[in-house]
Amino acid sequence: MADKRDYYEVLGVGKDASEDDIKKAYRKMARQYHPDVNKAPDAEEKFKEMKEAYDVLSDDGKRATYDRYGHVDPNQGFGGGGAGGADFGGFGDIFDMFFGGGTGGRRDPNAPQRGNDLQYTMTIEFKEAVFGKETEITIPRTETCDTCTGNGAKPGTKPEACSVCRGTGQQEVVQNTPFGRMVNRRACSNCNGSGRIIKEKCGTCHGAGKVKRQRKLNVRIPAGVDDGAQIRLSGEGEGGLRGGPAGDLYIVIRVKAHDFFERENDDIYCEVPLTFAQAALGDEIEIPTLTEKVKLKIPSGTQTGTYFRLKGKGVPRLRGYGQGDQHVKVTVVTPTSLSEEQKELLRQFAGISGEENEEHHESIFERMKKAFRGD
Repeated sequence: MADKRDYYEVLGVGKDASEDDIKKAYRKMARQYHPDVNKAPDAEEKFKEMKEAYDVLSDDGKRATYDRYGHVDPNQGFGGGGAGGADFGGFGDIFDMFFGGGTGGRRDPNAPQRGNDLQYTMTIEFKEAVFGKETEITIPRTETCDTCTGNGAKPGTKPEACSVCRGTGQQEVVQNTPFGRMVNRRACSNCNGSGRIIKEKCGTCHGAGKVKRQRKLNVRIPAGVDDGAQIRLSGEGEGGLRGGPAGDLYIVIRVKAHDFFERENDDIYCEVPLTFAQAALGDEIEIPTLTEKVKLKIPSGTQTGTYFRLKGKGVPRLRGYGQGDQHVKVTVVTPTSLSEEQKELLRQFAGISGEENEEHHESIFERMKKAFRGD
């Protein structure tokens, strides 16, 4: 065995290479040296060497033995596919990799299979999202057939193993070539890959094992849920096959916009108008919240755009205790139509406060000049 090259060297990978690294290297070299595409005199020998290296390094047990003991006699250790063998039985593995088969980890076509998950979009009102609700929905879904309990056969009978693929769900097509035996695997045409033949089908599901039904469910929307949230109902998706579990139902929440309130996480925002007199002189106004009306004191000299906080008047926290806050933005509204008397009073006000406004504007102007000078 002294003339054998190191398997890691053959595939061009390091000894710490992962399973994916080894597989990628193998695929690349298989395309390069496969005798059907590479007509070089040494292509066949290189291909066999590469195949032997991959057979060992892709198997955890063989790789561990190789890392510890190095090359061993193929008849005692790693087995066929070595440099001295003439049988290309491993060609099937390569074609399976290229064209969708695979010899390892083959799935049992008769094993129980989990049902598909379903998604349902529910649109609710703004306050329903805040306070929660219970409602009933109807969803179309497939369920396991009660008549045949999901096996698709008429009661009193049962599916039989396919005589062509012997229950494996796959057919093997073997071709002998000058380079050896090639094996290609595909879904069995007799049973469509299921591995079973149902001679007498269930009269309810006609052999499918599942039936379509309308399912009514009671759904509890928790208080504080927000737009885009998902609620999972375990086992309420489509029914499984051959005794497999049902999938899950995911309810996606969409919340309608409110005319007055806006929401940001657990806080509520709203905007209320103030007259010039209310902003200048101060006032106490009534503010609607999610549950009631409360009094809010507006101090004299309030500027437009000022925010006031109503603590604990927001949305109940979905995960935790307490509630968010409500933030009230005040906007001073300029009147658009004034009587002559109102106009005259404003002229008098402007005349009385003109000196103060001029000093105020000069003060702002001085500050702007300092900013430009860098003071």
